[in-house]
Amino acid sequence: MAANNISNGNHDTQNSNSLVQALMTDQYQITMAYAYWQNDRTYERACFDLFFRKNPFGGEFTLYAGLSECVKFIQNFRFTDSDITYLKSVLPPDTQDGFFEHLRQLDCSDVELYSIAEGMVVFPRVPLIRLEGPLGVLQLLETPFLNLINYASLVATNAARFRMAAGPNKSLLEFGLRRAQGPDGGLTASKYSYIGGFDGTSNVLAGKLFGIPLNGTNAHSMIMSFASMDDLKCRTLQPAEGSYPVEFASICERWLGEVCKLCDVLKEQTIKGELAAFIAYARSFPKGFLALVDTYDVMKSGLVNFCAVALALDELGYRPIGIRIDSGDLAYQSIVAREVFTKLGESLQKPWFPKMVIVASNDINEDTLLSLNQQGHSIDSFGIGTHLVTCQKQPALGCVFKLVQVNELPRIKLSHDIEKVTIPGRKQIHRLYGQDGRPLVDLMQQLDEDPPEQGKSVLCRHPFEESKRAYVRPAKVVPLHQLYWKDGKVCQPISSLEETRAVAKQSLQMLREDHKRALNPTPYKVSVSDNLYQFLHELWLQSAPIEELH
Repeated sequence: MAANNISNGNHDTQNSNSLVQALMTDQYQITMAYAYWQNDRTYERACFDLFFRKNPFGGEFTLYAGLSECVKFIQNFRFTDSDITYLKSVLPPDTQDGFFEHLRQLDCSDVELYSIAEGMVVFPRVPLIRLEGPLGVLQLLETPFLNLINYASLVATNAARFRMAAGPNKSLLEFGLRRAQGPDGGLTASKYSYIGGFDGTSNVLAGKLFGIPLNGTNAHSMIMSFASMDDLKCRTLQPAEGSYPVEFASICERWLGEVCKLCDVLKEQTIKGELAAFIAYARSFPKGFLALVDTYDVMKSGLVNFCAVALALDELGYRPIGIRIDSGDLAYQSIVAREVFTKLGESLQKPWFPKMVIVASNDINEDTLLSLNQQGHSIDSFGIGTHLVTCQKQPALGCVFKLVQVNELPRIKLSHDIEKVTIPGRKQIHRLYGQDGRPLVDLMQQLDEDPPEQGKSVLCRHPFEESKRAYVRPAKVVPLHQLYWKDGKVCQPISSLEETRAVAKQSLQMLREDHKRALNPTPYKVSVSDNLYQFLHELWLQSAPIEELH
């Protein structure tokens, strides 16, 4: 699932996920395709909308992600010989041979894909993707498209919410690989959390495939592997500008005594195995020393041991990075750590010391970040894993793929649940902006309607509630759907990962703050034109059965 550019007509198979293939679908898609084929309906012209019904996480916005993978999928869509052999073994024995030959010849050359730009903020009911093409072919795209869009958009949105909760000036690092739903889930989470606003990942393969900055320090096991200074086999370190190694461990032990005095900590309380581990790690990474300080006791051991090694590195011409805290009261411990850094910096005339980085981890979720902000803290960076990649607050987005037109005849799905009633026909989507440059409303129209114009009032109606309507005079009108695939070719370059990340950032910045707030956010308005409203309700009445009472 690489995130490189795709140029027109370039079949980029090398960086496609090998799991995303024609057989990555539900069985009923194959059986429906057979029914279409047997009834000579495969090549009837159809239109499907892919959309979701409700924003996730109790919020009022969603970040759209996964489009680039959908384009790669239809570029490379085909059934291989081994796929056909397998299908022959699992479909009923009386399945006609001609159907398998039909599958062997299928591709997406007659498909048209219209989509909102990846990374944009999107809202319920608005079609993220409109697919037009042969009915039997589009049916086979349903499950893979939903698979590629649902989780990508969910985790990108989750990441964006973490970013807003943490604030723009804090570093956010994705540490979720070990808790993700399998290897592919781990890679997908790393990729789309970066789009949503995270700064880096611990996932080395994601760094290689997607170019995401890598971050990581060490684990408690590395600290615990040292029981005493006797376990320190190598004690020397070459100064940054020196020619010969010096006795680094002794310098650290000397500084430990000084730090303990200044911090009023008993040197005998410090864990010597922890000091040895820090020395060993600093020897390996003198230019990037960031230590995990909560293995035993942050205040009585970890913090002073770190400061001793940090000052020893400084003496040899290196600049340490900071600490990570992975347990306990993160707000309190970060404040105390910053006070210690400040005190030592002032006492020893080391102006860089108070500025060292404090990283916090420990099963952090969005509510934790909001609480830390209320408490006050001195954390610079957050390492976030489980709650980000598993989206524990809400495990699925709920995108759906619905037929809206066949052979120029709009189709509607009815339900006693109004949320599940579909909006029929091929539609154009425009985002209307106010004088302040922020989005006011997304407007759905029939494809043959004149688009709204800047400065001219347009009636915007709630799709189902007759009394909810308003005239909107937009200062700017932006069509949301762009043509990405037609005649077997990509119609415009697909955004790179960095470009999509920039789109997401800008799109979120333009959204009003009350739409983004964590508590009771204001719903964003999604409307239909008056023509589409009238047509929707006429078709609804025509399609709904009339009851007869006895």
